[in-house]
Amino acid sequence: MKKLFVLMSIIIFTACSGDDNTDDPILCTEELRAGIEVTIRDGLNGNFITEGVTVVIVDNEYTETLQNFEGSNTFVGAFERIGTYIVTASKVGYDDNSIAEPIIVKEDVCHVITEKAEIILRKNQ
Repeated sequence: MKKLFVLMSIIIFTACSGDDNTDDPILCTEELRAGIEVTIRDGLNGNFITEGVTVVIVDNEYTETLQNFEGSNTFVGAFERIGTYIVTASKVGYDDNSIAEPIIVKEDVCHVITEKAEIILRKNQ
């Protein structure tokens, strides 16, 4: 019994004396963060449009079609992925449009830092 007590004391002491720096702990969440959020507006009336819109991002060889969740005006993607993205939006009956400057997604200690953008689509003439 005495040996068990000594063994348990050693295990507890070792577990509690780890070299983790707890003076300034960084607590990160486990949720995924979008690197890019894009809204699309109609060039004529300024209303948000989502139905039938496709938003694509490209970073060198990487290509992704952004997602729009029902009830949201925002297209999201590049989840936890840093990079330099060209963003293009398209919709039947509208001219395709891209953001003039690439969007650069960076990261902090825990997650990507979400970049937001807006694209205006104009109806075909």
